[in-house]
Amino acid sequence: MPDLLIELFSEEIPARMQADAAEALKKRVTDGLVEAGLTYAGAQAFHTPRRLTLALEGLLAESPTTREERRGPRTDAPEKAVEGFLRGAGLTRDQLTEREEKKGTFFFAVIEKQGRPAAEIVAEVLETTIRTFPWPKSMRWGTGTLRWVRPLHSILCLMTTEAGSEVVPLDIDGITAGDSTRGHRFMAPARFSVTGFEDYAAKLKRAHVVLDAAERADHIWNDATNAAFAAGLEVVEDRGLLSEVAGLVEWPVVLMGEIGADFLDLPPEVLQTSMKEHQKFFSVKNPKTGRIERFVTVANRETADNGATVLAGNRKVLAARLSDAKFFWENDLRVARAEKMQPWLDQLENVTFHAKLGSQADRIRRIEALAREIAPHVGADPEMAAQAARVAKADLSSEMVYEFPELQGLMGRYYSEAAGLAPEIAAACEAHYSPLGPSDDVPEAPVSVAVALADKLDTLTGFWAIDEKPTGSKDPYALRRAALGVIRSILALKIKFALKDLLVLILETNRRFADPLVDDYQAAMISSQMYRDRIDENSVALATDLLAFLHDRLKVHLRDAGIRHDVIDACLAMPGNDDLTLLVKRAEALSAFLATSDGENLVQGYKRANNILTQAEQKDGVAYEFGADRKFAETDEERALFDALETARPQIDAAMEAEDFAAAMSAMAALRAPIDAFFEAVQVNADNQVVRRNRLNMLHTIRETCLKAADLTKLEG
Repeated sequence: MPDLLIELFSEEIPARMQADAAEALKKRVTDGLVEAGLTYAGAQAFHTPRRLTLALEGLLAESPTTREERRGPRTDAPEKAVEGFLRGAGLTRDQLTEREEKKGTFFFAVIEKQGRPAAEIVAEVLETTIRTFPWPKSMRWGTGTLRWVRPLHSILCLMTTEAGSEVVPLDIDGITAGDSTRGHRFMAPARFSVTGFEDYAAKLKRAHVVLDAAERADHIWNDATNAAFAAGLEVVEDRGLLSEVAGLVEWPVVLMGEIGADFLDLPPEVLQTSMKEHQKFFSVKNPKTGRIERFVTVANRETADNGATVLAGNRKVLAARLSDAKFFWENDLRVARAEKMQPWLDQLENVTFHAKLGSQADRIRRIEALAREIAPHVGADPEMAAQAARVAKADLSSEMVYEFPELQGLMGRYYSEAAGLAPEIAAACEAHYSPLGPSDDVPEAPVSVAVALADKLDTLTGFWAIDEKPTGSKDPYALRRAALGVIRSILALKIKFALKDLLVLILETNRRFADPLVDDYQAAMISSQMYRDRIDENSVALATDLLAFLHDRLKVHLRDAGIRHDVIDACLAMPGNDDLTLLVKRAEALSAFLATSDGENLVQGYKRANNILTQAEQKDGVAYEFGADRKFAETDEERALFDALETARPQIDAAMEAEDFAAAMSAMAALRAPIDAFFEAVQVNADNQVVRRNRLNMLHTIRETCLKAADLTKLEG
């Protein structure tokens, strides 16, 4: 079985595209080969800035011959139907056979496809792959029609067996496949031939090309951390940057340089962001002080002066970049200290948040009123929460955030501290954007929590009100992320409030504030609270729909935590499901309860009782809700169940009142044995109608008792 080696050699491929491109090459080629009948033992894809490589082992030498029998139309079918069948099968009339079947006589065709050499199939599949390659962006060059991300220079396509290697015949727009490639652009530019993958990888390494991106990344990280350690420093870890830099070089050479003394007092995040975004440098910090003192850059070649000239050039460019950052920082500090950020807040009046939702300043006024409303629920001072909300987005107008948008919030903390605001307010400026992702920490300080929740709830209710909801995979305003942020914050801090009431209040306040005669958002909120009997039905409907969206996100969150979807549905069906903390507490207790034999068996007993009772109520046309009487009990099992229910019900009620769902379900578990014994010994539909009614009323008591903690009808199985 031959091995196959493919290399597509071009000008530099953008680093962000390389990994996906290598996987696309692997998938498209292997899928095409398998579809044509060529299987293989293994496949590996590699990428460097100038090449995409695919290596296949154990490829079939030729595709197998296949034979397919296909039934056609009846022999008495219209001529056009027969001609269509012949075209599809690629046969003539004399090549068909006739066969008698139950429904008549039919034409049959035997289609035989001869196997083809692997080289012929590889050439076809590779040409199709190259011509239809899914680059995010591509270009044409010269006079050809081929499109590639950057000009494609050569194609290496080689099949290797024990007998030797053979070039697969292929020509695409004048680029003829061969058995040669090039090494490093500067250190080994000459072309050389290879005989197979092992020879290819070894010769590339000698030609100063590290083929494996993971190997390049490991080399960069190891050399960088060793250089930093030798200086008593440490490299700031950044896996994204490491992956990107590994895609910029074929022969990584790590160099560490110093940052000018004039810039060492800049916030470390500013230094790190500036060096990463503009220069692709790693930051090196002093672990004792936390200051960024040096940088690591990765060159693409070795030099006679061991990188001294490269470092000198990088330091010069870096100094120019950091001079800009220092200028922004000092200007912003003056505004923060002298004018308490007020000019920035004034500028936000002219910054549109959304055409239908007003300016950033309008949004800040909404968040301020909402933070004041939420504050008591999270243990924050309402006025401090409102003040934090007022300045939380002021840094959006600062020069530093204009240059580096990813520093928003963080710079707000620095500027709030410079303005002399309370530490809680400064912390809220940074933390109110969190969590941005599923692994981010949620805010914990009460003021930060109030502002963070206000920010996200304003976003959700605003876009819900203008009908800009997520659809399918589209979520341009990151509303799913905002919903998950609300959920995680509420659950992490065990915040208890009726979320639907709050959503209705926000939506109704927004509706009233839209009135041209109302020019104060806080007044609109107070009016909405005072006149709750006049809430618009549309506000309630929107709040209900938004709560359902939050419940859907909560389901995903809890499923990831190992709670079954039917358990969540059983809890969602209960009153108070807009108190997410209570809802999750109930779901966790029910999930734990169902993991026990008592819990699972009790649910089965409940379902049996519910089924019998439901059938009887439908048959008799009455509801058996009048309570069972112990004096009509005829068996010991019946009386034991009466006693068990009498004991368990007050315990369950007390536990539910205390919101102790685990205790409530523990009390319910005590009913498992008497319910099982009752069904084994007693016939519910007795001949004596008085006894029958009494037993059906008892089943109603069982159903009512078991439904106190969750809607068990929602459980599967």
